[in-house]
Formats: sequence, C-alpha cells, structure tokens
Amino acid sequence: MITVAIASTDNVHVNQHFGWCEKFFIYEVDKSGYSLIREADASQKHEDEIEKLVYKIESLGQSDIVYVTQIGPKAANMVKKVGIYPMRSSQENETIEAVLNSIHKMVTGNAPLWLKRIILQKERG
Repeated sequence: MITVAIASTDNVHVNQHFGWCEKFFIYEVDKSGYSLIREADASQKHEDEIEKLVYKIESLGQSDIVYVTQIGPKAANMVKKVGIYPMRSSQENETIEAVLNSIHKMVTGNAPLWLKRIILQKERG
C-alpha cells in the first residue's frame, strides 16, 4: 500500500501548486483499489519561504507521493529529502480519479522503478 497526497481545492481535480495549496487529500492505493483516508489542512500562512515549505511537507504526514499542478525546484528537493516522491499533473483539470486509477494500474502491473522503490521500502518497514 502506498499513500498519495493530492493538492486540490475540491477533491475532484488536481488544481493546486504545492506552495499555495491549503488542503491535501490523502489517499491509500493498494492492489484492491484506493480510498480517501483524510484531508490534511495546510492553510497556515508563513512569511519565510523555508518555514512555509517545511510546514507544507509536515502536513503531508507519511505520504509516499505528493501530486500537484506545480512544484518549485527548492520544494521538490525538500520533499525528496524526506522520502516523498513529487509528481506534477500532466494536464490541466486532471481528475483525482484518473490519477488514482493510473497509480493503481502501476501498483498492480509492471510498476516503474521509482514506484518499485517506494513499494520495497514500505514492505521492509
């Protein structure tokens, strides 16, 4: 099972930039499908950019993947350092359902190397 945090205003579309997102929808994806496990509040305002990014990352909890419309290079590096894989939406108004179906298909099929690494790390504990 992997955990995916999706940046969205409506829990229907991926429509938020990582640094501006006020809410992440956290889903679990496994071989049987996917389900929403919680909404993460990321609405606190911080003047300092690093403090803001640290706060956003902390709001993701133990997520394995964060899926956003955009993420800056500094934020992407910080996310990777804590073991979360950043992904950007490939199209405007991409639906969360399409994203989760795609990740589910990868989990149950021939997963790409980056996803195999996440799955192996999860299995090792």
